[in-house]
Amino acid sequence: MSGHSKWATIKRAKGKTDAERGKVFTKLGKEIAVAVKMGGADPNANPRLRDAVTKAKQNNMPNDNITRSIKKASGELSTINYEDMTYEGYGIGGSAVIVECLTDNKNRTVGDIRHYFDKYGGSLGSTGCVSYMFNKKGVLTLEKTDKTDEDTVTMLALEANAEDVVDDDEAYQIITEPSKFGEIKEILESKGLVFVDAAVQYVPQNYVDLNPEQLTTFVRMLDMLEDLDDVQEVWHNVNLPLTEEE
Repeated sequence: MSGHSKWATIKRAKGKTDAERGKVFTKLGKEIAVAVKMGGADPNANPRLRDAVTKAKQNNMPNDNITRSIKKASGELSTINYEDMTYEGYGIGGSAVIVECLTDNKNRTVGDIRHYFDKYGGSLGSTGCVSYMFNKKGVLTLEKTDKTDEDTVTMLALEANAEDVVDDDEAYQIITEPSKFGEIKEILESKGLVFVDAAVQYVPQNYVDLNPEQLTTFVRMLDMLEDLDDVQEVWHNVNLPLTEEE
């Protein structure tokens, strides 16, 4: 498993403008609202809400915004019905793309997503057309610093029953089974590890490399998909080199 694509994605997210971050906060608020509706407003008793709050904090969403989203979801948003939808397709150069959405209008969402696949040289496919190329895993990303070393991180991860530790150029990625993700994350945080990203995600079994022109087109498609209000996550198997983001 290569870490470059995910780490480059994290660096892209860190570099977003204030306006783009505001849009991210709106999406995170929607995710919190759905979690509250499905399992209640107590993060300790609602794993989906706990994960949504963790994700919000990782994206530097202020605590006041998080609290306000939870309170709002407990009241006036309780009548809004969002659905989880997942779409699969092919990007330029035969790349594989999975788009996870929360939507109150499936026709609008699928139309928007199909438009951007078509515009940037890809095509929207049927359920299962590319997901077999991915494994669903918990991934905890720890940025390398002078306070982290591979031996210590590996020892703590294995003691917590993680599956594997991947050493990338600028980060360590601790891999878990999805069912153990929350438990292992809590154990490692109690040991002092601070993660720049932590989520259950679709991890490609293999990455593909695109030529420079294809890569530019693919990143534009990613930007447009991620900008859609209904889109929560975009997973893919394209190797995004770190130099592309720096």
